[in-house]
Amino acid sequence: MSLIIRCSQLGKIMTDGKKGEELSAGAKTYLRELLKKEILGYDDEISSKYLEKGIRCEQESLNLYNTVFFTDYIKNTERRTDDYITGEADILADGLVIDLKTSWSLNTFPLFACDAVNTDYEWQLRGYMRLFDMPRAELVYCMVSTPIDLCQYEDRRIHEVDHIPPELRVRVLRFERDADKEAAIVAKVEAARRFYNMLREQWVNGEA
Repeated sequence: MSLIIRCSQLGKIMTDGKKGEELSAGAKTYLRELLKKEILGYDDEISSKYLEKGIRCEQESLNLYNTVFFTDYIKNTERRTDDYITGEADILADGLVIDLKTSWSLNTFPLFACDAVNTDYEWQLRGYMRLFDMPRAELVYCMVSTPIDLCQYEDRRIHEVDHIPPELRVRVLRFERDADKEAAIVAKVEAARRFYNMLREQWVNGEA
């Protein structure tokens, strides 16, 4: 079975390597970790207070988006997979795929567009546009109040935000579908597969 990359992990393989190499050192490290999990048969679920807030407050962030933009979107539950990537976008609308990112605190919320730029998130959305055949995508940062048990040792003033107007607690970056960037995704996944298969063969032969 060929290696399939999750959209949320695409950014790990999309950077170029040094001196014309197909994959960066970081990409190779990520692929070694994937192969280790395959060989040893485990999967580690990363846990942190930041991810926990994202999970617990996902619906609240969606409600905030709907309030600001006068929409009635609901959470998407469909996962799609093609020959190269797999992913489950947060929201699917008419010609639009949306991914919500719930900020941890006012300190981490990107009020200005320049602070919202994140190439890993962009590649994630480009993967979603490919999978769901959508021409446009939005990366949406939402700031909602943090559950008190997650931030009990931090200043509540940067976590309690309901008094701030909703429109100030949403930052949107928009992207258009790009055939060249999708071709780059295919090329990187193919390069990742070559490295992954080579590494597996080396391990089987006792050379890795």
